[in-house]
Order: sequence, then structure tokens, then C-alpha cells
Amino acid sequence: MRLCFWYFAAILCGLPPLVSAARPNIVFILADDLGIGDVNCYGGDRCLIDTPNIDALAAGGLRFTDAHVNASVCSPTRRALMTGRYNWRYGATVGSGPWGFVGPRPDTEKSTLAKVLKRSGYRTGYVGKWHLGTVMTTVDGKPQNPANVDFKKPLKYGPPQFGFDESFILPGSLDMFPYVFARNNVWQGKVTAQKGWSAFNRIGPAEKDFQDHRVLETFYSEAESFIAHQEKAAPFFLFLALTAPHTPTSPGVNWQGKSELGVYGDFVMEVDHSVERVMTALKKQGLDKNTLVMFSSDHGPAPYAGNILKATPAQIHLLEATGHHPNGPHRGYKFSIYEGGLRVPLIARWPGVINKGQTCDSMVGLNDFMATFAELSASKLSDNEGPDSISFANLLRTPDAVGGRQSLVMQSVGAFAVRDKNWKLCLCPGSGTPGSGGNATGNDPAPDVAWREALEKFKGKPTDSDLLRPPFVQLFDLAEDPHEDRNLAVEHPARVKKMVALLQQQVKNGRSTPGPKLKNDKHVKIVNISDRRLPVVLRERLAQ
Repeated sequence: MRLCFWYFAAILCGLPPLVSAARPNIVFILADDLGIGDVNCYGGDRCLIDTPNIDALAAGGLRFTDAHVNASVCSPTRRALMTGRYNWRYGATVGSGPWGFVGPRPDTEKSTLAKVLKRSGYRTGYVGKWHLGTVMTTVDGKPQNPANVDFKKPLKYGPPQFGFDESFILPGSLDMFPYVFARNNVWQGKVTAQKGWSAFNRIGPAEKDFQDHRVLETFYSEAESFIAHQEKAAPFFLFLALTAPHTPTSPGVNWQGKSELGVYGDFVMEVDHSVERVMTALKKQGLDKNTLVMFSSDHGPAPYAGNILKATPAQIHLLEATGHHPNGPHRGYKFSIYEGGLRVPLIARWPGVINKGQTCDSMVGLNDFMATFAELSASKLSDNEGPDSISFANLLRTPDAVGGRQSLVMQSVGAFAVRDKNWKLCLCPGSGTPGSGGNATGNDPAPDVAWREALEKFKGKPTDSDLLRPPFVQLFDLAEDPHEDRNLAVEHPARVKKMVALLQQQVKNGRSTPGPKLKNDKHVKIVNISDRRLPVVLRERLAQ
């Protein structure tokens, strides 16, 4: 069993441990595509959106400045957060259809946040965007798709299989059909319509009364209902996963026109409202004093989102031209290997334990939630649970203490990155995003541009091992260069070699925490020149 260091250290030092007879209720609010600069208490003068409730949460608690997701895209982040295991250790999805019809990754449900907390007597609830895979009942027995799902029969796989006692979900993002809610795996309403929304206008199966601008309000009401039915005697865990400000940019009618920035600002303000609704519901039930409320985002802002409702490549630059910078002081956006895609807001409030107005500069990952919640609930993890999760429970009480996490593995949609204290190594030239010949994602430099420059410097056909060295990698000292402008890989070859070895060892061990070796569910190569997703210019060089 993995021991809780802080618990014993607190006893030895005469401090009251974080775990007490009254274990905290836990509410976690996860925004979708919210940039760190979209929140005023992080963005400051570079943020033109009012976020009074998120700011108040930070003023009443703790704001982390070096919090990261493990991937700059939705599902991988959510999978690692839910399981405490890096997404790339899991096998491929099975039985998938398009968009919200995505199937599960085998064994994702084995050990989850909800199951760990249930062992300690927690009542568990999930409300909002799911995107962790479902198994739907089909009329022909074939993999689920828009034409063959029997919406009169319940899901075979969803939140209940992950340990949630109560759940109310949308299978995918708000621009991913099917547009229909499921409560405890049972579809709600009559799926008789075909609908689509702004942004990508993906038209597919929809519940006849489903409207995009009503979704957040529906989720708030469901969260309030869950809280209203909890008792003070038994602890609970609520995971509230919002669908905003992810496209379609669809604020509710009460929020339209609220922000001077435009409709994007309106949507972010409605995200901010989620904190107000949760805090009001907790206070109404007399539960706010012993509830740990946490707020974060699944990665950085989408570069195709903004005040133009249709998804438009790089339109985020139009927001920046007004003075609003969704990625804060960082470089890059969703999909990229840079901090703007990977560094996220993380705020925690817990009266009586977390002092007001605190800041923590220690590195943490959202994949650390499993170990942290296990410690707070006095639930011990087995050796094969949360293999990439390190508790930061001690930082809640003592933000300036030394954090347990010194390294972190992250990914863009196309490349690995690894942190070692303040150093960050990106195993790609450029932004690590998809695209060929242009830059549809808005992240610079575009893959083919960056790879062409690297290949011009290299001269010859690179091997897998060559791709682990300059000019194909980027090394940044985030303490001195938070915007990642100065690539130091050529100047520090020993540092590059050390960090590559660190990543290789964590892949080989099947874990990044102490404990017996584990197996990954698939063979993992940190670079692979046979990967057909590599940029065209590299594939052309290899074919010569």
C-alpha cells in the first residue's frame, strides 16, 4: 500500500492532519477549453473578462501557478485525471463511432476517482461532459454510430461503471452529436431530431427539445439537485464537467451581451457563474465549511474560438488584438506542446484548512487528483492504482512547502514533452500540432515549417534516436523563459540526454511513482519515424 507521508509528518510535528473524522466533501469544477488568461485572477491586465466568482474562490483559498494537464486536448486529460494514469499507457478505443459516439479505452474504469472515494464511504456524482467513452445499445450489434443506436435502451458503459452513484451527462462535447443527455446511463427524452450548432455545425441525432444555449443551465440545476440531497453526516464527491467555453460559443439567454469583449466573454462569464451556483448551493445546505471546492480547465484555449461563431482558424488572434489573451503570458494554445496549451488555472478553497489568498508555485498535474483525494479521504491506493499520481495534499495547508512532483510527462496531439523541475523538453521542433503545409490550428510554427528547418540543419535521413536530439527537440528553462522563446537544446546536450532517459524510464516502468513495475497496455514509442501522422516534409526525407 502507498503511505500518506503528510499524514504521519503532521502527527510527528504536532499538526492536525488533513484527514479528520469529518473528511471533506469534494466538489471539482472542470471547464472545457478555458485558457489560464481567461480568468482575471491569473490574466490580470491581459484579461478583459469579468470572472468575479472564480476570483473570489482564489481570494478565499489557494491559487496554483504551475498546474498542468497531461495533454493539450480533451479526452487524454480527462482520462489521466480520472485514473491517475497517463493516457498513453492505455490501449486504443474500441467500438467507436464518430464524435460523441466514441467507445471506451479498455480498463479505464478499473480504478477511478469515484471508486477510490467510495471505498471511504463517499457518495459520488458526475454532471456534465463525459467524453471518456460509452458503450451504447445498437439495433444491429455493430459498433455504435449515428444510424444504429437504440436510444430507448440504456447505455451499457458510462459513469456508473466508473463508480458514480448519480450521473447526468452529455456523451461528448457540445459540438459532438448525439445531442442528448443520459441520466444514470438512461437516455433522456425522445431522440427524433437532427441538429447541429454554430462552430463546426456537426449535424446528427438529437433529442427533440435539446438546445445548445440551455446546456450549462441544465448542468447547474443538476449539480444543485445533487448537493441538495446530501447529508452532513456522509461525505460526497461531485465532479461538475462544463461544456464551455468550448465551441459552439453558446451562452444562455441571461448571459448574452454581458461582456464588453463579446460573445466569447459572455460564455466565459457563464462558466464563472458555475462557481457562484455551487457555492450558493453548498451554503444553503450548510455544507460549505467542510467542502473542498476546486476549479480548473482541461487544457488551454481553442485557437479557432472567439467572437466569430463559426470555427475560424487562428481567430484567437482577433481577441488578442483587443487586449485579451486567453493563454495568459504563455505561448501556444490547445493542441500544442507549449505552456499556453498545457498550463491551466487550478484553484482550491477549503475553509479552516486552506488560508485565504494563498499562492502555490509548486508543480502539480491534474493527474495528481487521485493520490490527493485518496489521502484526504484516508483511502489507501494499491500499488497498481494511480501509477502516475502524486498527492499534493500537503500543499493545501502549506503552499510554500516542497511539492512531491518534480517531473511530469505531457503531450500535444503529436509529441511528448517532459518536465524536470524548471526544465522542459519538447520532443518535436515547433508546436507539435497536426497540419500539413499550413497551420489550421493557429499554433506557430506550423509542423512542416518547423520540420523543414530542422531537416535543413540535420542533413540526411534521421533515425528514431536522431529525433531525440537537436535540431529535432526543444529545451526551455521555464524559470528564465516562461514564454519558451529560447531553445537551449544545443547548449545543454547532457540535460537533453538526461530528460530523454527520464521519460524512457517512466515509459519502461509503467509508472512514474515509486512501486513495482507495471505494464503499459500497449507498446509505447516516444518517437516513431514510421508514424504516418508525421509531417509530410519528414516523410519525404525518409523516402529519399
